[in-house]
Amino acid sequence: MFQSFLFGMQESRLRLLYFSAGAISFATWGWMALHTNYAAEQLNGGGFFQGLTHTIREIPGFLAFTVVLLILFVREQRLLLISVVTLGLWVAATAIWPDQRWFLFTTLVMSIGFHFGETLVQSLSLQWSTEKTAPQVLATLVALRNATTLLALAILWLLLQFLDLSYAWAFGIMGGITALITLWAWLAFPQFKQDVPQRKGLVLRRRYWLYYALTFMSGARRQIFIVFAAKLLLDRFGTQVHTIAWLMLITAALNLCFAPLIGRFIARLGERRALVVEYLGLIVVFTAYAYVSTVWMGLTLYVIDHLFFALAIAMNSYFKRIAAPEDMAATAGVSFTINHIAAVVIPVALGLLWEADPRAVFLSGTAIALGSLLLACLIPRHPKAGQETISAPRLNPALTAIFRRRL
Repeated sequence: MFQSFLFGMQESRLRLLYFSAGAISFATWGWMALHTNYAAEQLNGGGFFQGLTHTIREIPGFLAFTVVLLILFVREQRLLLISVVTLGLWVAATAIWPDQRWFLFTTLVMSIGFHFGETLVQSLSLQWSTEKTAPQVLATLVALRNATTLLALAILWLLLQFLDLSYAWAFGIMGGITALITLWAWLAFPQFKQDVPQRKGLVLRRRYWLYYALTFMSGARRQIFIVFAAKLLLDRFGTQVHTIAWLMLITAALNLCFAPLIGRFIARLGERRALVVEYLGLIVVFTAYAYVSTVWMGLTLYVIDHLFFALAIAMNSYFKRIAAPEDMAATAGVSFTINHIAAVVIPVALGLLWEADPRAVFLSGTAIALGSLLLACLIPRHPKAGQETISAPRLNPALTAIFRRRL
């Protein structure tokens, strides 16, 4: 399956995009699997420090709109590869010096590489696909991300479980491999020409408001999972770092299998139904997190929660249908910034709430999922430019005729 995804596409520019997305996932999920236990065991970091770490990690996401300014001077493809190399090198440097300030600094710099890289992957994936192929391209990106995540976590689990390597070596290997993959891609692929010149300024359009709102809510929901799901397993059940790596391994394998099906589901049944399924599931998951009582229930919720991330590609597919082609790069930067408005605030705010009552953190997630569900119901069955939202309930034709006669 991995081989068909990687080499089945005719256009080499999509293969470049897949390599870049995979390299980002390799380093990022290696860092994710390690950082919670590293901060607790080596740096004596509690719930507030965990929240502070992720607030700092999300600051570059809040500034992702500056990508639009950078592409005035550096082409998107080249800037993408520079960003991924930056991510890899600073993940590798994370545990060289076991100090809280160094950890926060390396988190900030590697996050610049991650968020700029992800912004550019989103922009190029929409530019290099058509309205018809966008769900499949986005689903392929999800599958390849999970394939490389699977590989990264398998390597990490082996390193920790059997070789008993230090955190410094583990971070170094994950980041170093990413940097090497990206340098190879720089040399192996030519510079591709843009099909549609992109706007080089900020783009905020009123008709995109629903996409912006869904993006904001997605950022809030994602932070609760990233920051506090693993923290719950560690604090309540004493879950070890190799167990977290194993959980991520399972979810990556499942997402690799389901991502193509999700792409076809979205293409066939529409973005609204996909997002409604996601948010209904998250309401159940977050509420269950608040009252979890056994380690197996906690582990199961972690896997299910992570699986719902694949359905989020419906948001970008929806945007592809309603947006002007020249708005892709500028809107990708703006949407990442909107996504991270909540992401900058929520980790610290909920980190403080965690110290008082961890249950309230996950019930906040339930409220966010409910708000997202209501927004998703406003997406039309067939969205397009000029028909971005359902503006009002549609009356039965017979009732409409009666109403008009009375007027």
